[in-house]
Amino acid sequence: MSEWKLVESYWKSKSNYEDDLFQTKRNLHQKYHKTIKQIHVTGKKKKVLQTKKGVEIYYNLNRTYFIEDQHSFYHEEESENRKAIIVKGEINEDVLMEREQLEIPDFEKMSLGEYASRFIYDRRAAVQYAERWWNEANPAYKHFDDNDCTNYISQCLRAGGAPMHGAPNRAKGWWYNHTSWSFSWSVANAFRWYLSGSTSGLKGEELSEPTQLLPGDVICYDFEGDDKWDHTTIVVTKDDANMPLVNAHTNNSRHRYWTYEDSAAWTPNCKYRFFKIGD
Repeated sequence: MSEWKLVESYWKSKSNYEDDLFQTKRNLHQKYHKTIKQIHVTGKKKKVLQTKKGVEIYYNLNRTYFIEDQHSFYHEEESENRKAIIVKGEINEDVLMEREQLEIPDFEKMSLGEYASRFIYDRRAAVQYAERWWNEANPAYKHFDDNDCTNYISQCLRAGGAPMHGAPNRAKGWWYNHTSWSFSWSVANAFRWYLSGSTSGLKGEELSEPTQLLPGDVICYDFEGDDKWDHTTIVVTKDDANMPLVNAHTNNSRHRYWTYEDSAAWTPNCKYRFFKIGD
């Protein structure tokens, strides 16, 4: 059996809930009165290296879950980059590729800059963009291989008509061009505080409950509860209980339940901020 066939066989054997990853996903949905009816797993080999440890295979793993909600059905999808190490014809190790931690600027020293004029937010366009590019990188923008979540969300908001301002100062406003971009465009912590502070142009009204969110709105995550905001998602639809289902990059996810309790990064100390975008 080839090394890649070994990896494929490995994941097929784990799609029956015997693996901790699948059990965590199943338990999350059961908690919210849903049932995973079917799982489909596919992979794509990216690179193979012969090392002293053994054969290292770098690959992309895609999982699709067919979920029965209270009154309907939907698909949830995930994509992640992994590395398998094969020694003497057996998988010795298979791990999720760790994300690189981007610099988190001190937002107290950042300036919002001159405010752009009021804009009309096209939620449909933002959601359409989120659905089109949830598992791909738009070549019109820079892609951050290890930590692309906020860059992706900024692109969605831009597709919805959000105005940019503050260039070329990276610590000012919210903006992107082909050679540079603001911290708030690409860094989750800066983006969260930008939304809280902006009063015109792209701005976020903080809401108290996830049920108040609409498609096109944004959720910010502080997984450790240490006031360093780690992640950003966009609401693309709602489930039968009126709870958000979100899309995100790093790891790429589509129609994921908003709490992220099935993420390895989540802790019981996790804090959320719910932002309504536009007026």
